[in-house]
Amino acid sequence: MQHLDHLSDTQQSLVLDLINRTTNHDGTPPIAEHILLHLRYGGDKADSHLLVEKDNQVIGYAHLDQTDLVAGPSVELVVDPSYRGAGVGKALLSEAIKICGKSLRLWVHGEQEAAHSLAAAFNFKKIRTVLQMSKPLIDIQPLPTIDKEIIIRSFLPGIDSDAWLELNDKVFKDHPEQGGWQLSDLNHRLTEEWFDEKGFFIVEKNKQVIASTWTKVHGEHSHDHDGEASHAHPAIGEIYITAVDPEYAGLGIGKALTITALNYLKYQGLTDAMLYVDFDNKAALNLYDSLGFKLSSKDILYRL
Repeated sequence: MQHLDHLSDTQQSLVLDLINRTTNHDGTPPIAEHILLHLRYGGDKADSHLLVEKDNQVIGYAHLDQTDLVAGPSVELVVDPSYRGAGVGKALLSEAIKICGKSLRLWVHGEQEAAHSLAAAFNFKKIRTVLQMSKPLIDIQPLPTIDKEIIIRSFLPGIDSDAWLELNDKVFKDHPEQGGWQLSDLNHRLTEEWFDEKGFFIVEKNKQVIASTWTKVHGEHSHDHDGEASHAHPAIGEIYITAVDPEYAGLGIGKALTITALNYLKYQGLTDAMLYVDFDNKAALNLYDSLGFKLSSKDILYRL
């Protein structure tokens, strides 16, 4: 096992291959999106990495983030499905605890029983639950009546970037993943293969950005080692990062935005949509319940 402050280009590629293999096997990514972006675009200088290699492949990987001095360090790890049960995950987590100490937090994505059992074996306790909800794209409700001065339109990269960042920081100022974004955080996502500005919706009133939601598409295709695109699983649309300025809460804007996004995904030819929401976000859960979303999976944050 290696503990590295920086991955070489070859190591970076091998880790991304491991994550892709595991995602295709499990049906859900084992590593959070912001970490994937760090890996693709050179990483965060404050992060470090644990690697387990065999036969010129990375079979185990852990991402260590020790930057949050308030909440404490966190780890996310992934083990090649072919090597599960061989002690790779246990070795990674043991080393992470040695490096980060006993205030360590651990994210487990999806319903992988082995990962939750690993957390329990080390006496981790659940401290946060993020729900994944989904719905078929049929019988979408009509748009509610909202203030005639409110305009819903597509995002304009560059032109809307600063105003959107200001909204995002206001809405998510205390959010552990979404808060404190810089322009580079936004721009990285704007250059991702899945990004389509036509599916990124902005709400304006009096030329002020007061709300937004994105859409993204998962599972359209994957790439094999020869660079050829191949279909991995049926495409599903995601309602991604919905933000409503608190000053405009209760006006039906969140519902109008979500229905707009659902219609957009439906007219892209998709049949299903999903989203993530914190278990204790009751207002959002009530909205999504009313729109027909049902629980499909959970992400759990543990603390040692």
